[in-house]
Order: sequence, then structure tokens, then C-alpha cells
Amino acid sequence: MKDITEVAKIYEVSTRTIRYYEELGLLQPDRTEGNKRIYSKAEMVKLRLIFRGKRYGFTLDEIKEMILLFDKDRTGRKQLERTIKFGHEKLDQVEAKIQELTDMKAEMEQLLVGFTDKLNDIEGERGNE
Repeated sequence: MKDITEVAKIYEVSTRTIRYYEELGLLQPDRTEGNKRIYSKAEMVKLRLIFRGKRYGFTLDEIKEMILLFDKDRTGRKQLERTIKFGHEKLDQVEAKIQELTDMKAEMEQLLVGFTDKLNDIEGERGNE
């Protein structure tokens, strides 16, 4: 069990970030008699899932849905099914972004070739003056 300050240091985030996740219902830490938040191993696993999900571009609502599914179905089956669905959707988005960037790169390369040719033409005309 770790307190919020320890957890924040482990994940290199502010305590405010962790409290925000609690406000959203992503985390449910235990409380001491003094009302101090204490994070169990299960809550630490949830935090790892939250940060992994964010790194892969999932929204907090999507992450919350996946976490809540595990709380409802301890076999993990529903969570895995939903995670796979979200994963395929995210992968499609990544593929579309890669294609968009590839197209942009090709267009920029064409423009640079055209600009370079134009500059060479201008410099060639100067040499003929």
C-alpha cells in the first residue's frame, strides 16, 4: 500500500493528476482513519493501465470503460473483448495518420524539388546577364 505522494513519484505525475483520475471514477483508493488516500496493488495496476492507455491515445472515457469492465467481470473476458475492439479502432486511426503524413511528406518533397528548380533557373538567368 502506498500513499498518493509515493504513487505520484512512481509515475512521475502530480498528486492532482491522481486525484483527478479518482474524481472521474477511474480509481478508488482506500482511506486511512485520517482520510489519507492509500493505493493497493489493484489501484496501482489500474494506474498502469491508465498511463498505458493514454500513451496509446485512448481517451479517459475509453480507459474508464475498460477498467470498469474488469471490476464487473473478474475473468477479464469482457475487458479483453472491449480492449481488442478499442485497439483495432486505434490502430485504424494510426494507419490513417501514417497515410496522411506520408502523403504530406511526398507533397512537401515535390514542392521542394519545384522550388529548387525555380531557384536554379533564377540563378542561371543571373549568370547570363
